[in-house]
Amino acid sequence: MNDRSPIRVLIADDQDMVRTGFRFFLDAQPDITVVAEAADGETAVRLAREVRPDVCLLDIRMPKLDGLEATRLLAGPGVADPLRVVVVTTFDLDEYVYGALRGGACGFLLKDSGPTLLAEAVRAAAVGDSLVSPSVTVRLLKHVTAEKEAALGPEVPRSQEALTDRELDVVRLVALGHTNAEIAASMFVSLSTVKTHLGSIQLKLAARNRVEIAAWAWRTGHAGDGA
Repeated sequence: MNDRSPIRVLIADDQDMVRTGFRFFLDAQPDITVVAEAADGETAVRLAREVRPDVCLLDIRMPKLDGLEATRLLAGPGVADPLRVVVVTTFDLDEYVYGALRGGACGFLLKDSGPTLLAEAVRAAAVGDSLVSPSVTVRLLKHVTAEKEAALGPEVPRSQEALTDRELDVVRLVALGHTNAEIAASMFVSLSTVKTHLGSIQLKLAARNRVEIAAWAWRTGHAGDGA
């Protein structure tokens, strides 16, 4: 996508300064362009359905319709042609994380994660990947219980085919919240190699995204330093 046309983004946040800041940074990226803005959830859903952006950035606390409900309407179970949603919020609360992921979001970022991670989350969502703020990922998945797993979605089956040592290295780093670029640097491999490993891992684990890969890692003991 990046070689042909920019990633089209919708920004929804009730604070003008936040929208302006996000637009300023994202529009400065050569591969990203902001195509719509909304100050409330109802407008965000309407514009998203009309414009069909590649990625929707949604705040949680918005008037008329909150970001979690907007996410469900745009990306949730039963949506015929779901959009890719990244929830960006000031509030680091577990119920928000679960609600966002359960509603179909493919990313969850805190507003203080920084502009670089914001752009990376947009790029990840645009290609069907998933990125969750590292601090949220580690805390969330390290304490996953059976009840909380159910809130995240169907349980990821145990691997029908053994993961290679290299794939387990990738799994461990995903579980610790590392981005693809960080994994590539840590393992001294190319970004394309990391993506190949992730594709193989998802296939073997029947995992829909990196969030489910990380959940499997924490549940099976493959997320620790010694995994």
